[in-house]
Amino acid sequence: MAELATIARPYAEAVFAAVRDTGLSAAQAADTLDQLAQIAADPALREVVGSPRVSARQLADLILGALPAPAPAALANLVQMLTENHRLAALPQIAQQYRALKDAAEGKVEAVISSAYPLEGEALDGLVAALERKYGRKLHATVEIDPSLIGGVRVAVGDEVLDTSVRARLEQMKAALTA
Repeated sequence: MAELATIARPYAEAVFAAVRDTGLSAAQAADTLDQLAQIAADPALREVVGSPRVSARQLADLILGALPAPAPAALANLVQMLTENHRLAALPQIAQQYRALKDAAEGKVEAVISSAYPLEGEALDGLVAALERKYGRKLHATVEIDPSLIGGVRVAVGDEVLDTSVRARLEQMKAALTA
């Protein structure tokens, strides 16, 4: 999928610049792009994409018509351009990269918190607040359940990993005892 990521990057950057220039809400644009990505990934639409009987304009109108609200002009133009250039498959990657650009501009970072047990409510809020203080940035946290951790948490923020799980501690003890 590296190829789709490479194709998607200039589109995502262009949409990000266009949204910023028009004064459209970046969050609204991200939500609309996510909706467009879901529509583009629909198997029924995939059958229509390959049909020689459907023009690029008709395909773009079909996709835009499936949205619950009219798309902003910048995003409507993007869909039209993607259908004309046969790059509709890149739409999910464009949405993902756009969201990454938006988060970076807002000083947010994606954080994946792995825990042996479900984290909710005050426990999650307290952990996220502590991590935001540690990293000095606003975090968009996603929680994953990984029973193999036994206890504790493993946090991945960007390319940095903070592992305070019981499994990691046991591995450290094993390495120390065998050294």
